Amino acid sequence: MQSSIEHQKLRGANRLQSVDDWGIGGTTNHRRRVAYYEPNDEILTNRDSWTGKFDFLLSLIGYSVGLGNVWRFPYLCYNNGGGAFLIPFTVMLVIAGLPLMFMELSLAQYAGLGPAVLFGRFSPLLQGLGLGMVLIAGIVMLYYNVILAWTLLYMLTSFEEPLPWKGCHHAWTTKFCYSYEEENICLSDNGTYYLRECYANSSMISNFTKVAKRPPAEEFFKNYILQLSSGIEHTGQINITLALSLLAAWLIVFLCLCRGVKSSGKVVYFTALFPYVVLVMLFIRGITLPGAHTGIKYYLEPDWEKLKSAQIWGDAAVQIFFALSPAWGGLLTLASYNKFTNNCYRDAIIVATTNILTSFFAGFVIFSILGFLAHELDTEVGSVIDQGAGLAFVVFPEMVTKLQMPMFWSVLFFFMLLTLGLDSQFALMETVVTGILDTFPKWRRWKTRVVFGVATVGYVGGLVFVTNSGMYWFQLVDKYAANWSVLLIATIECILIAWIYGSKRFISNIEEMIGPRSNAFILFWTVIWKFVTPVALLFILCFNWIQYKPVSYGKYAYPDWADIVGWAIGLLPMVAVVLTSVYKILSDSSGQSIAEKVVNLLKPTDEWKAARGHQFQYDDHGIEI
Repeated sequence: MQSSIEHQKLRGANRLQSVDDWGIGGTTNHRRRVAYYEPNDEILTNRDSWTGKFDFLLSLIGYSVGLGNVWRFPYLCYNNGGGAFLIPFTVMLVIAGLPLMFMELSLAQYAGLGPAVLFGRFSPLLQGLGLGMVLIAGIVMLYYNVILAWTLLYMLTSFEEPLPWKGCHHAWTTKFCYSYEEENICLSDNGTYYLRECYANSSMISNFTKVAKRPPAEEFFKNYILQLSSGIEHTGQINITLALSLLAAWLIVFLCLCRGVKSSGKVVYFTALFPYVVLVMLFIRGITLPGAHTGIKYYLEPDWEKLKSAQIWGDAAVQIFFALSPAWGGLLTLASYNKFTNNCYRDAIIVATTNILTSFFAGFVIFSILGFLAHELDTEVGSVIDQGAGLAFVVFPEMVTKLQMPMFWSVLFFFMLLTLGLDSQFALMETVVTGILDTFPKWRRWKTRVVFGVATVGYVGGLVFVTNSGMYWFQLVDKYAANWSVLLIATIECILIAWIYGSKRFISNIEEMIGPRSNAFILFWTVIWKFVTPVALLFILCFNWIQYKPVSYGKYAYPDWADIVGWAIGLLPMVAVVLTSVYKILSDSSGQSIAEKVVNLLKPTDEWKAARGHQFQYDDHGIEI
């Protein structure tokens, strides 16, 4: 045994922190001293940490609970057996989403490092995993902020009265624009309405020409907001209005992140909680509307037969995987600023539970509104339902024109979308910034400049999405950027930690942070991480491959070269993983065989250690326990 003084000498200039507490050894109570040695590590020196008790938890909730909970989950639930969809969704949460989230939170909290540097110490051969995650976050960051630009523009135009997308009498409408409200006026007043002729004293309507109906809100989105061209090959010009909105979106993100997690950690107290206030208000308003009951019935009515199909399980797995966003780098980045003893296990369970409950509740809100819209249009709920941008920027704007105080509800809804999107954008950008500052720790003195530089590059890179062909590029990057590489990286990460590093060793690291765990805990997570989660990830990969279709936007089919560009963007992070591994092997001059180099490079380096150093326990005589 060595005394505490001897341990201190071994660590040179490392700083000693000691805490007195009471422990039990055998059957005799004795006083012990727990000493923590903080490593003399340039990267960890002066690194930020969360300043508030709930900063991390709210940031994590804001990152995980995003636009997909509102504009994708309800549609999937409706399309996959209604209430029956909750069963596979919960199962996939337990076997895929939660395990990966808990794994990443624990790993980053233990090391106190972001993904760019963490994997270089954890497994040098696979340092590219961290670089790949930063690349994914950077690519997604470019187009994700465009959604915020659309939202800002809609929120500003919502202050006009009447709402600018009401009716078909605007300059941006085409002959296909069809307003049911104006149709009713036409039928009551007699006369000609678009390509229909109304006859006096007759309920019969003669269709001279059949045309595709487009609601005014759809034409407003495509022709006014997007100024959409006929295809991705027709770039056209930059939409100045959208470019200014994108600039405003990046300015908001920069101001919220200019001081890192110290500033963003305070902003999330509003951005993470405000959407729930709006959802409750929309729910109360929605269930009081005529037709709301029908919409909720469509949403919840279970079809148990759907549970027998692979489609429902695949959709549930994909949704929960991308809802919690493992392998994007965001979870690792946020957790790397935690205190060493933070209970990351509790946080993972809280966030995963919050995610599924928010998704479920958002379904009530959306389908009560869709039921009302179907009632107003005298049609089926299935004919008005949409997902993604179609729900947010076409269906909902069309619906609010039929409400009392449409301006109020429109502003409220788009402000909610803005706050939902901001939290996710914070984590994406913070991943990129943390990757830069961890790689070049001396740049921390110029943190604000680094954040400004990343925001500037993000704005310039996002300009392609505000051209006349911007929506086509948006759909292309959205389909490929966070798909194949994310799934492959998550699978490799899981195997690396559970099998190569060892689940037993990893759980031991977790116990250093949050205290001893029961045998049942150890057994459960060992089985989950080593067997269940990798199988679930392979299932998601296979499902995505079987269901793969070339990207399209409505009836527009992309040219072949666009799909090639999409695949190149999507596989770029995996290329970084492979090239980094090859470089590590070739640069190893140990003289060993390739197989021996691979085995050694998969092991952690000497720099891999707990963020606050190793823990030693001593009795009153300075003897290590």
